[in-house]
Amino acid sequence: MSESATASSRNEIFAKVRDHLATELEVPADRISDATRFREDLDADSLDLYELVMELEDTYGVPMSEEEAARIETVGAAVDFVHARLPAS
Repeated sequence: MSESATASSRNEIFAKVRDHLATELEVPADRISDATRFREDLDADSLDLYELVMELEDTYGVPMSEEEAARIETVGAAVDFVHARLPAS
């Protein structure tokens, strides 16, 4: 996979995660970046995070344990988690 394809797919994952969070948490999408923290910056609670994990699992077929999810604190970390586990095309 070329680097541009990799960057593109990561950007696509980020866009999907950002749009999901903006809709679910009713925050402007432009407030969400890689460094945005779920709890501190977006005031997301456990249910919000659970719904995001379910969305990522359903969309990308990437399972995430509760322990893995608990360690992910930023939007960028969630995107990287999914991106690293996607099968190479």
